This record gives sequence, C-alpha cells and structure tokens, in this order.
Amino acid sequence: MQRMLTSALTGLAVVAAALTLQQPAHAQTRELATKGELLDRVAAIVNDGVVLNSELQAQVEVISERLRQQKLELPPQNVLRQQVLERLVLQEIQMQRANHAGVKVSDETVNAALQDVAKRNGLTLSQLPDALAKQGEDYTSYREDLRKEITLSLLRQRDVLQHISVTPREIDQFLEKQAKTPSERNEYNVSHILIAVGQEASLAQLDQAAKRAADVYQRAKGGEDFAKLAVAYSSSQTALEGGALGWRKGGELPTFLTDVIARLKPGEVSEPLRTPTGYHIIRLNEVRGAGEKAVEDQVHVRHILMKTTELADDATVRQKLAALRERILKGEDFAGLAQTSSGDPGSAAEGGDLGWVGPGTFAPEFEQAIAGLKDNEVSEPFHTQFGWHIAQLLGHRRFDNSDELKRRQAMEAIRAGKADEETELWLRRMRDDAFVEFKS
Repeated sequence: MQRMLTSALTGLAVVAAALTLQQPAHAQTRELATKGELLDRVAAIVNDGVVLNSELQAQVEVISERLRQQKLELPPQNVLRQQVLERLVLQEIQMQRANHAGVKVSDETVNAALQDVAKRNGLTLSQLPDALAKQGEDYTSYREDLRKEITLSLLRQRDVLQHISVTPREIDQFLEKQAKTPSERNEYNVSHILIAVGQEASLAQLDQAAKRAADVYQRAKGGEDFAKLAVAYSSSQTALEGGALGWRKGGELPTFLTDVIARLKPGEVSEPLRTPTGYHIIRLNEVRGAGEKAVEDQVHVRHILMKTTELADDATVRQKLAALRERILKGEDFAGLAQTSSGDPGSAAEGGDLGWVGPGTFAPEFEQAIAGLKDNEVSEPFHTQFGWHIAQLLGHRRFDNSDELKRRQAMEAIRAGKADEETELWLRRMRDDAFVEFKS
C-alpha cells in the first residue's frame, strides 16, 4: 500500500482554489541516552526555532525511497540533503508565522481529515492505525504531521489566496483570449524548475543565477532527465517531486506560463523565463483535450461561521450555533444574525449569502451537510477545517453554460493561475526576512 496521505482542502469562498496537501514530514525526535546526553543535533537555526538532524535524516530517507519508487535517479546525497533541509526550513518559517497569527487546527478538523484518508483507502477510521503501522508509520506522529499540513494550507489560504484579486477587465481579456485560442480548453501536464533570485540580490548574484539557469536549460534541452535536474537545482516547492505541476487546464496554469506553454510541443523545454521570483525553465510533458460541461446543478446557500478560540472550545461554539438555529426556526432573520455573528468576512456583510454555486465549490464536509437539506431548511451545526457552521439551503437550479457561468469559471481559472506565483513570492519574502543559520 502506498503512503496514504491524500486529502484535498477546499475553501468556502465561491471562487476558492483547491489545496492539496503535500506528504507530511516526520515528527521531530530527540533521543536521550541513559546518562542524559543529547544524541540529536541541530541541522539549522530558524529564527527562534530549529530543524533537527533526526527530522532531516528521516525526510531524506522518505524522499529517497519515493524517488526510487518513481525510478528517478537520485542526485548526490549532499545535494538532496540540502534541498530537503531548505524545504524543512521553509516549513519551520511557515509554522512560526502560523503560531504568531493564531492559526490553529482543532482535533475535530484533524479527525475529519483522517476520516477522509481512511475512506479514500477503503478503511474505517478505527482500521487506520493498524494500516499505518504495517507501513512503518506511527499513528500519533502521523496525526500531528497531518495537523501541521492542514495548518500550512490554512495559512496559505489566509495570507495568499484570500488576497488574490481578479478584475472584470482580466476576466474579459481571459474570455477574449479563450475564444481566439481553442488550446486554452486543453489540459497540460507540465514540469517546472525555478532558479530562485532573492528580492535584494546583487548584480553578481543575478548573474550567477542567470548562468545556472542557462546551464540547466542546455542540459534539459540536451536530453538530461528533467525530474533529476529539478530535484538537484530547483527552488520551487515542487522540486522534490521532480518539478511536476501535474495536469492543469490552460487557464489554471500560472499566469506567466500561458504564452510559454502555447509555444511548446510535448517533450520540449522552454528557455529560462525571468520573473520576480527568479528564472523558470518549463517542460511540457503531455497535452490532452478537456471536455466542457454544458450544464450543472447549482444550489443557493447561506451560512453562519464561528471559530474556536482560547475562551470558546468546540463544544461552546457548537452550543452557540445551536442556539442561533433555534432562534431562526422561531422566526428570527437568518441574514441579520449572520451579519452580527458570522466569522466569515467574505459573506457576513451579505447576510451569510454564498450565492449560487456548483458541485465541488465547498469543503466536502460542507457539501455533505447541505446535501440532504430541503429548500429553506437550516442545518444542524457541523464542522469543517474552517470552523463550525449552520447553513440554510435557499434553492436549487439546473444552470446552463451561460455567460455568467463562463465568467465565474474564468475568475476561478485566473485565481488558480495566479496562486502558484503569488505563493512562491510569499515564501521567498518570508525566507529572505528570516534568520537562518545552517549547522555543519
């Protein structure tokens, strides 16, 4: 059985992007001898935290095994070790930011994610610990690693995705280009190498990065394995996956790649492309046609969201929402209560209204909670990774592929295209601002 962690976290906003969890890191471990001697070492100091050598070694082993299973040639051990260490440093920086920002993941959220992992693997939640043990995984460590990954996803949603704006003019331009370029409706399997450049890089550092990008490009163009080059040289978050971005619809590609991909044939590699994050080298692996959905079943929903705090645990928040539900059932206005009580800044001002949406828009737990509701019915309190909710289903409709739907799809595609580049910029800024000291 392959490693089990495969869980998509989907935001509640109508145009939220899907977030896919990466494979979790092993828990940090310290070993003490009987005389109290510390056997672990510090691999890197990161602000007021550390990355331990045991954590680094564990991750090197996990990633080495994964690369061998994918039949990818491993880079030199020192190169792989440095790549993994840099990833762990970035994870530590993000976790510190999440802690300072108060981004916390409740036990209920972790339980729901574990339930999803078990379901995807044909197991019950009670069977999951034994299944993990057979793969050499400790359930407690796995659970905390999953909590960490959900935390990082929520932090990215908070700091990056929620701040990506799409203007009406951008939507118009996207639709105009889509009408003129049928290939925009295709799906592309793309791999990517980033030779990063710091925002405060000197001319010498810029020149060095440009030369390295040119060298990597020539080697990739000459037939050297692209995935191996990505593992060895890329600074992208996909480096240790061989640079693979996976299948993307044309409009969901990072914005700066659209024109580059259009000029490539499958198997071709682009010349280095300069952006604020550095030099990008792109390989187009495959292209396939994507069918278009002519109609979709939509629902009109509004909700009230409450989040746990240090003063209000899950039981308290659930009780508050149950009390609000009773008030609504007795005739109080849902929209008015949402405006004064909901913790969702995107919908509270609109009385909790999330508008008309199609399948796959909400988190799975949210969609499950509203699936059985009749029109105007109010749900019992339910939990997602974003907090506790009550929702009211206002109506159903079967919606054809009108201009309104096309514009919404265009907005989602543009946001998805911007997300990768904005995330890389966000990570690079945090990395540049952090104090990092590597230990030999």
